[in-house]
Amino acid sequence: MYDVDEKKKNIVLLAVEHKQPHVFELLLSLKRKGTITNSVFCEVDNDGNSALHLAATKADFIWPVPGAASQMQWDIKWYEYVKKSIQPRFLLLRNKHGNTPEEVFTKTHEKLVTMGGKWLTSTSNACSVVAGLFVTATFTMSTTVPDGVNEDKHKQASKMFAGSSFVSFCTSLIAVVMFLAILTSGYRERDFRWTLLAKLLVGLTAFYVSIASTLVSFSTGHFFVFANQLNSAASSLYVVICLLLITLFAFAQLPLYFHLLWATLKKVPQPKYMLIPRWPYGKD
Repeated sequence: MYDVDEKKKNIVLLAVEHKQPHVFELLLSLKRKGTITNSVFCEVDNDGNSALHLAATKADFIWPVPGAASQMQWDIKWYEYVKKSIQPRFLLLRNKHGNTPEEVFTKTHEKLVTMGGKWLTSTSNACSVVAGLFVTATFTMSTTVPDGVNEDKHKQASKMFAGSSFVSFCTSLIAVVMFLAILTSGYRERDFRWTLLAKLLVGLTAFYVSIASTLVSFSTGHFFVFANQLNSAASSLYVVICLLLITLFAFAQLPLYFHLLWATLKKVPQPKYMLIPRWPYGKD
Protein backbone atom coordinates (compact mmCIF):
# COMPACT_ATOMS: atom_id res chain seq x y z
CA MET A 1 0.00 0.00 0.00
CA TYR A 2 3.04 2.25 0.18
CA ASP A 3 4.12 1.53 -3.39
CA VAL A 4 3.74 4.10 -6.18
CA ASP A 5 3.48 3.80 -9.97
CA GLU A 6 5.54 5.56 -12.65
CA LYS A 7 3.56 8.79 -12.07
CA LYS A 8 4.26 8.60 -8.33
CA LYS A 9 0.63 7.78 -7.50
CA ASN A 10 0.00 5.54 -4.53
CA ILE A 11 -3.13 3.48 -3.83
CA VAL A 12 -5.03 6.42 -2.31
CA LEU A 13 -4.42 8.67 -5.31
CA LEU A 14 -5.37 5.89 -7.75
CA ALA A 15 -8.55 5.04 -5.83
CA VAL A 16 -9.60 8.69 -5.82
CA GLU A 17 -8.65 9.24 -9.47
CA HIS A 18 -10.64 6.23 -10.66
CA LYS A 19 -13.59 7.07 -8.36
CA GLN A 20 -13.56 3.88 -6.30
CA PRO A 21 -15.46 4.62 -3.07
CA HIS A 22 -15.24 1.07 -1.68
CA VAL A 23 -11.45 1.06 -1.91
CA PHE A 24 -11.22 4.56 -0.47
CA GLU A 25 -13.53 3.65 2.44
CA LEU A 26 -11.41 0.56 3.14
CA LEU A 27 -8.27 2.70 3.26
CA LEU A 28 -9.98 5.14 5.63
CA SER A 29 -10.96 2.29 7.95
CA LEU A 30 -7.38 0.98 7.91
CA LYS A 31 -6.15 4.45 8.81
CA ARG A 32 -8.56 4.67 11.74
CA LYS A 33 -7.36 1.29 13.00
CA GLY A 34 -3.74 2.38 12.70
CA THR A 35 -2.89 -0.27 10.11
CA ILE A 36 -1.60 2.40 7.73
CA THR A 37 -0.27 5.85 8.52
CA ASN A 38 -1.85 9.14 7.61
CA SER A 39 1.07 9.89 5.30
CA VAL A 40 -0.51 7.66 2.63
CA PHE A 41 -3.29 10.25 2.29
CA CYS A 42 -0.85 13.16 2.08
CA GLU A 43 1.10 12.09 -1.01
CA VAL A 44 1.17 14.02 -4.30
CA ASP A 45 1.99 12.77 -7.79
CA ASN A 46 4.56 14.05 -10.31
CA ASP A 47 2.27 16.97 -11.25
CA GLY A 48 1.82 18.02 -7.64
CA ASN A 49 -1.76 16.75 -7.53
CA SER A 50 -3.06 15.67 -4.16
CA ALA A 51 -6.01 13.31 -3.65
CA LEU A 52 -8.27 16.36 -3.61
CA HIS A 53 -6.96 17.55 -6.99
CA LEU A 54 -7.68 14.15 -8.50
CA ALA A 55 -11.15 14.05 -6.90
CA ALA A 56 -11.86 17.46 -8.44
CA THR A 57 -10.92 16.27 -11.92
CA LYS A 58 -13.87 15.23 -14.06
CA ALA A 59 -14.40 11.49 -14.24
CA ASP A 60 -13.38 9.81 -17.48
CA PHE A 61 -16.32 7.40 -17.22
CA ILE A 62 -20.06 8.01 -16.94
CA TRP A 63 -21.73 7.60 -13.56
CA PRO A 64 -24.73 5.22 -13.63
CA VAL A 65 -27.23 8.07 -13.24
CA PRO A 66 -29.60 9.69 -15.78
CA GLY A 67 -28.82 13.03 -17.39
CA ALA A 68 -25.89 15.43 -17.38
CA ALA A 69 -27.25 17.23 -14.31
CA SER A 70 -27.06 14.05 -12.24
CA GLN A 71 -23.56 13.41 -13.58
CA MET A 72 -22.55 16.83 -12.33
CA GLN A 73 -24.24 16.21 -9.00
CA TRP A 74 -22.34 12.97 -8.43
CA ASP A 75 -19.01 14.57 -9.35
CA ILE A 76 -19.71 17.21 -6.70
CA LYS A 77 -20.66 14.55 -4.15
CA TRP A 78 -17.46 12.60 -4.81
CA TYR A 79 -15.34 15.74 -4.46
CA GLU A 80 -17.05 16.70 -1.19
CA TYR A 81 -16.75 13.17 0.16
CA VAL A 82 -12.99 13.10 -0.43
CA LYS A 83 -12.66 16.65 0.91
CA LYS A 84 -14.16 15.61 4.26
CA SER A 85 -11.59 12.81 4.54
CA ILE A 86 -8.51 14.88 3.66
CA GLN A 87 -6.72 17.40 5.85
CA PRO A 88 -8.01 20.98 5.38
CA ARG A 89 -4.58 22.28 4.34
CA PHE A 90 -4.94 20.50 0.99
CA LEU A 91 -7.79 22.86 0.04
CA LEU A 92 -5.26 25.61 -0.65
CA LEU A 93 -2.51 23.40 -2.02
CA ARG A 94 -1.54 24.27 -5.61
CA ASN A 95 -0.24 21.74 -8.11
CA LYS A 96 2.58 22.39 -10.60
CA HIS A 97 0.12 24.20 -12.87
CA GLY A 98 -0.68 26.64 -10.05
CA ASN A 99 -4.26 25.43 -9.52
CA THR A 100 -6.04 24.68 -6.26
CA PRO A 101 -8.53 21.76 -6.12
CA GLU A 102 -11.47 24.20 -6.40
CA GLU A 103 -9.96 25.74 -9.55
CA VAL A 104 -9.35 22.29 -11.03
CA PHE A 105 -12.97 21.33 -10.40
CA THR A 106 -14.29 24.49 -12.07
CA LYS A 107 -12.04 24.17 -15.12
CA THR A 108 -12.66 20.48 -15.76
CA HIS A 109 -16.44 20.73 -15.29
CA GLU A 110 -17.25 23.75 -17.46
CA LYS A 111 -18.58 21.60 -20.30
CA LEU A 112 -20.57 19.35 -17.97
CA VAL A 113 -22.19 22.38 -16.30
CA THR A 114 -23.29 23.61 -19.74
CA MET A 115 -24.61 20.17 -20.70
CA GLY A 116 -26.43 19.85 -17.38
CA GLY A 117 -28.02 23.27 -17.83
CA LYS A 118 -29.23 22.35 -21.32
CA TRP A 119 -30.63 19.03 -20.07
CA LEU A 120 -32.54 20.73 -17.26
CA THR A 121 -33.77 23.46 -19.62
CA SER A 122 -35.11 21.04 -22.21
CA THR A 123 -36.74 18.83 -19.55
CA SER A 124 -38.29 21.78 -17.73
CA ASN A 125 -39.52 23.37 -20.95
CA ALA A 126 -41.32 20.22 -22.06
CA CYS A 127 -42.83 19.53 -18.64
CA SER A 128 -43.84 23.14 -17.98
CA VAL A 129 -45.79 23.34 -21.24
CA VAL A 130 -47.77 20.20 -20.42
CA ALA A 131 -48.22 21.23 -16.78
CA GLY A 132 -49.51 24.62 -17.97
CA LEU A 133 -52.11 22.85 -20.10
CA PHE A 134 -53.12 20.83 -17.05
CA VAL A 135 -53.56 24.04 -15.02
CA THR A 136 -55.90 25.44 -17.66
CA ALA A 137 -57.85 22.20 -18.04
CA THR A 138 -58.21 21.52 -14.32
CA PHE A 139 -59.25 25.11 -13.58
CA THR A 140 -62.03 24.80 -16.14
CA MET A 141 -62.92 21.36 -14.80
CA SER A 142 -63.11 22.53 -11.20
CA THR A 143 -65.41 25.44 -12.05
CA THR A 144 -67.73 23.41 -14.30
CA VAL A 145 -70.12 21.24 -12.34
CA PRO A 146 -71.52 18.26 -14.31
CA ASP A 147 -75.23 17.51 -14.34
CA GLY A 148 -76.35 15.32 -11.49
CA VAL A 149 -73.45 16.17 -9.22
CA ASN A 150 -75.81 17.49 -6.55
CA GLU A 151 -78.02 14.40 -6.48
CA ASP A 152 -77.90 12.40 -3.27
CA LYS A 153 -77.33 9.09 -5.04
CA HIS A 154 -74.14 10.50 -6.54
CA LYS A 155 -72.91 12.16 -3.36
CA GLN A 156 -69.79 9.98 -3.08
CA ALA A 157 -68.89 10.54 -6.74
CA SER A 158 -69.37 14.29 -6.37
CA LYS A 159 -66.93 14.38 -3.45
CA MET A 160 -64.40 12.43 -5.48
CA PHE A 161 -64.84 14.78 -8.43
CA ALA A 162 -64.39 17.92 -6.31
CA GLY A 163 -61.39 16.53 -4.42
CA SER A 164 -59.54 15.21 -7.46
CA SER A 165 -60.14 18.45 -9.39
CA PHE A 166 -58.73 20.50 -6.52
CA VAL A 167 -55.68 18.22 -6.11
CA SER A 168 -55.04 18.23 -9.85
CA PHE A 169 -55.17 22.02 -10.09
CA CYS A 170 -52.90 22.60 -7.09
CA THR A 171 -50.30 20.00 -8.06
CA SER A 172 -50.13 21.12 -11.69
CA LEU A 173 -49.69 24.71 -10.49
CA ILE A 174 -46.86 23.59 -8.17
CA ALA A 175 -45.25 21.76 -11.09
CA VAL A 176 -45.37 24.89 -13.26
CA VAL A 177 -43.80 26.97 -10.49
CA MET A 178 -40.98 24.44 -9.95
CA PHE A 179 -40.17 24.14 -13.66
CA LEU A 180 -40.17 27.92 -14.05
CA ALA A 181 -37.85 28.16 -11.04
CA ILE A 182 -35.42 25.83 -12.82
CA LEU A 183 -35.64 27.80 -16.06
CA THR A 184 -34.89 31.07 -14.25
CA SER A 185 -31.95 29.60 -12.30
CA GLY A 186 -28.44 30.71 -13.08
CA TYR A 187 -27.19 27.10 -13.39
CA ARG A 188 -24.31 27.84 -11.09
CA GLU A 189 -21.89 25.07 -10.29
CA ARG A 190 -22.93 24.71 -6.66
CA ASP A 191 -26.64 24.61 -7.56
CA PHE A 192 -26.19 21.16 -9.08
CA ARG A 193 -25.36 19.75 -5.64
CA TRP A 194 -28.94 19.85 -4.42
CA THR A 195 -31.08 22.87 -5.41
CA LEU A 196 -31.70 22.20 -9.11
CA LEU A 197 -32.27 18.46 -8.78
CA ALA A 198 -34.54 18.95 -5.76
CA LYS A 199 -36.68 21.41 -7.74
CA LEU A 200 -36.83 18.93 -10.61
CA LEU A 201 -37.94 16.11 -8.30
CA VAL A 202 -40.61 18.25 -6.64
CA GLY A 203 -41.84 19.39 -10.05
CA LEU A 204 -41.96 15.85 -11.44
CA THR A 205 -43.69 14.53 -8.32
CA ALA A 206 -46.36 17.23 -8.50
CA PHE A 207 -46.69 16.66 -12.24
CA TYR A 208 -47.26 12.92 -11.85
CA VAL A 209 -49.80 13.44 -9.06
CA SER A 210 -51.55 15.98 -11.27
CA ILE A 211 -51.79 13.47 -14.12
CA ALA A 212 -53.26 10.79 -11.85
CA SER A 213 -55.74 13.12 -10.16
CA THR A 214 -56.79 14.59 -13.52
CA LEU A 215 -57.55 11.09 -14.75
CA VAL A 216 -59.67 10.44 -11.66
CA SER A 217 -61.44 13.78 -12.02
CA PHE A 218 -62.18 13.21 -15.70
CA SER A 219 -63.48 9.69 -15.10
CA THR A 220 -65.66 10.84 -12.20
CA GLY A 221 -67.05 13.74 -14.22
CA HIS A 222 -67.67 11.48 -17.18
CA PHE A 223 -69.46 9.07 -14.87
CA PHE A 224 -72.25 11.61 -14.35
CA VAL A 225 -73.00 11.62 -18.07
CA PHE A 226 -73.60 7.86 -18.38
CA ALA A 227 -74.41 6.89 -14.81
CA ASN A 228 -78.13 6.51 -15.49
CA GLN A 229 -77.52 4.35 -18.58
CA LEU A 230 -74.68 2.13 -17.35
CA ASN A 231 -75.50 2.03 -13.64
CA SER A 232 -72.94 -0.06 -11.74
CA ALA A 233 -71.09 -1.06 -14.91
CA ALA A 234 -69.91 2.53 -15.39
CA SER A 235 -67.91 2.66 -12.17
CA SER A 236 -66.22 -0.68 -12.89
CA LEU A 237 -65.36 0.44 -16.42
CA TYR A 238 -63.77 3.68 -15.25
CA VAL A 239 -61.79 1.91 -12.53
CA VAL A 240 -60.37 -0.57 -15.05
CA ILE A 241 -59.46 2.21 -17.50
CA CYS A 242 -57.79 4.30 -14.78
CA LEU A 243 -55.77 1.34 -13.51
CA LEU A 244 -54.71 0.44 -17.04
CA LEU A 245 -53.54 3.96 -17.86
CA ILE A 246 -51.78 4.37 -14.53
CA THR A 247 -50.01 1.03 -15.02
CA LEU A 248 -48.81 2.01 -18.49
CA PHE A 249 -47.62 5.36 -17.18
CA ALA A 250 -45.81 3.69 -14.27
CA PHE A 251 -43.90 1.33 -16.58
CA ALA A 252 -42.96 4.23 -18.87
CA GLN A 253 -41.95 6.92 -16.37
CA LEU A 254 -41.44 5.62 -12.84
CA PRO A 255 -38.15 3.73 -13.44
CA LEU A 256 -36.46 6.95 -14.58
CA TYR A 257 -38.10 8.91 -11.75
CA PHE A 258 -36.95 6.50 -9.03
CA HIS A 259 -33.47 6.33 -10.59
CA LEU A 260 -33.27 10.12 -10.42
CA LEU A 261 -34.56 10.08 -6.85
CA TRP A 262 -32.00 7.45 -5.85
CA ALA A 263 -29.19 9.44 -7.47
CA THR A 264 -30.21 12.58 -5.57
CA LEU A 265 -30.56 10.92 -2.16
CA LYS A 266 -27.40 8.79 -2.44
CA LYS A 267 -24.73 10.35 -0.23
CA VAL A 268 -21.67 8.64 -1.70
CA PRO A 269 -21.66 8.05 -5.49
CA GLN A 270 -21.15 4.50 -6.67
CA PRO A 271 -19.58 3.54 -10.01
CA LYS A 272 -21.01 0.81 -12.19
CA TYR A 273 -18.94 -2.30 -11.68
CA MET A 274 -18.62 -4.88 -14.46
CA LEU A 275 -18.43 -8.56 -13.55
CA ILE A 276 -15.93 -10.48 -15.67
CA PRO A 277 -16.88 -14.16 -15.98
CA ARG A 278 -14.11 -16.69 -15.37
CA TRP A 279 -13.70 -20.14 -16.90
CA PRO A 280 -13.99 -23.14 -14.54
CA TYR A 281 -10.78 -24.45 -13.10
CA GLY A 282 -8.86 -26.76 -15.40
CA LYS A 283 -9.69 -24.83 -18.58
CA ASP A 284 -7.59 -22.23 -20.39
